[in-house]
Amino acid sequence: MNPALCNNHFQVEWGGRRIGFVSVSGLSTEVDITPFREGPSRDGAARLVPGLQRFAPVVLTRAIEPGDNEFFEWMNTVRGSEAERRDVSINLLNASHEPVVSWRLRAAFPCRLDYGPLNALGSDIATESLTLVHEGLAVQHAG
Repeated sequence: MNPALCNNHFQVEWGGRRIGFVSVSGLSTEVDITPFREGPSRDGAARLVPGLQRFAPVVLTRAIEPGDNEFFEWMNTVRGSEAERRDVSINLLNASHEPVVSWRLRAAFPCRLDYGPLNALGSDIATESLTLVHEGLAVQHAG
């Protein structure tokens, strides 16, 4: 029996120098459903057929570090209908720091950059979050 995997040991390979992140969210895909009814059909119900596959935006969150402006620099490559696209890998690691599940985003680019919140009464770590859109999600299990 394999031990369950914890969701807190992962790394993100995104083309930047830092691969440690606080959280990753949005690893999901869904298929649009299109109702279809043939003209001469006497059945009152429409058939449901699969439509386009859609991929949710992925949000990468990490601690802000002095001198690291790579999220902002990548965000600034988005100009008009052009953007620097990158393939991004999110790897869930085992206790030996080896990838056991990998999610790969194809042709990702940033669409939103968030900082904060900042709170004079708090003691939380300052974070930044980069939201990525992409053209495909692949999942690979090791072993």
